[in-house]
Amino acid sequence: MLYPLPAVMVSCGHTPQDHNIITIAWTGVVNTDPPMVYISVRPHRHSFEILKKTGDFVINLTTKALARATDWNGVKSGKDIDKASATNLTYSKATEVGSPVIEESPVNIECRIKDIIPLGTHHMFLAEVVAVLADEKYINQNGKFDMKKAGLIAYVHGNYYELGNLIGHFGFSVKKKKKKKKKS
Repeated sequence: MLYPLPAVMVSCGHTPQDHNIITIAWTGVVNTDPPMVYISVRPHRHSFEILKKTGDFVINLTTKALARATDWNGVKSGKDIDKASATNLTYSKATEVGSPVIEESPVNIECRIKDIIPLGTHHMFLAEVVAVLADEKYINQNGKFDMKKAGLIAYVHGNYYELGNLIGHFGFSVKKKKKKKKKS
């Protein structure tokens, strides 16, 4: 029972005829240098062969405003339907890969597949991150992405949740307290 999981829309395909969106909850970071991520996909999914053929994909982070499209793209097949049109999403050209980005997503992570590992019900697509695009309206005054402002969502046991309040940062538990200056 690992929770929460990201709920992301993965876009793939190099031509408008092949473009597709698959909603993925089994994804994450696996390495820092080089930056690498994974997605796990069932071999019978329509996107599976597209991913194998093209060798790249884009992880598009999802928000509260994109929750309906995220869910819809996870339950419908792109075999006979243009998912982007059906959910009012806009494809745009990525900067480093052939698969498109989803414009409405606040963050697009462009990935090149390095390995496909069969694991049983799913195959893991291990990929190197080759570009990250972030919508400037979600970058705060410190140059960091504001998750709360973006309204990012996560997936837990069949339900979607909006990510919430900051409760700490890396290393806050061991940070030394500032000493008060004594008045003379």
